[in-house]
Amino acid sequence: MTATPAAPLRVAMWSGPRNISTAMMRAWENRADTVVVDEPFYACYLLETGVDHPGREDVLAAQSTDRAEVAAWLAGPVPGGAAIWYQKHMTQHVPADMPLQWLDALTHCFLIRSPDAVVASFTQNRPDAATWELGFEQQARLFDHLCDRLGAVPPVIDASDVLADPRGVLSALCARLGIAFSERMLHWPPGPRASDGVWAPYWYRTVERSTGFAPRDDEHQPRLSDFQQRLAESCRPHYERLAGFRLLA
Repeated sequence: MTATPAAPLRVAMWSGPRNISTAMMRAWENRADTVVVDEPFYACYLLETGVDHPGREDVLAAQSTDRAEVAAWLAGPVPGGAAIWYQKHMTQHVPADMPLQWLDALTHCFLIRSPDAVVASFTQNRPDAATWELGFEQQARLFDHLCDRLGAVPPVIDASDVLADPRGVLSALCARLGIAFSERMLHWPPGPRASDGVWAPYWYRTVERSTGFAPRDDEHQPRLSDFQQRLAESCRPHYERLAGFRLLA
């Protein structure tokens, strides 16, 4: 089925933090038929966990902290009547006790990244991070839930594969979603976006300079401290669970 304003496609991309999730949001927003939303459950997460992220008070003031309200909005009318609504979600924002019926209105994809690379990046701003903050366990739990619910495996893409062959992987993803690939997904203008969350000044400096996907020299083997290595190892089984299903070009 072709996505149209009368029959829109709501794409929920489930990622952990410090992935290429914001660059991926840029790619989708650059399509002529797509609108995006940036981490709609972030304020809920901050309020419920009490975690002290940079810009915490700004996030709490900018977003609803009512999970049911946010979920109903995400499953409701697409903003601006666009054919595609790309929703950038962080898996750590979804607690184990959250009702998940609203997910049935969305089409789901998973974006994964090597735990070593995630830990190396995340601990720059959260040097005492705990495993649960990195979202790997929650990502595997959501993946298993959706596999059971759908009776099929939702698309899984790995950041390293996207960076190595963005056209190939994104073309394969679009084919799985039943939509046409757009060359506009490969390049975008630099700078901030009105769609960026209010946390962008703390987390988006690199992506604001970007104009497309680019390989990273330290993607697989960044230098980690002993603490960072233990953190990465605690996440690795969940990453490898999904990596076995990753979509290749």
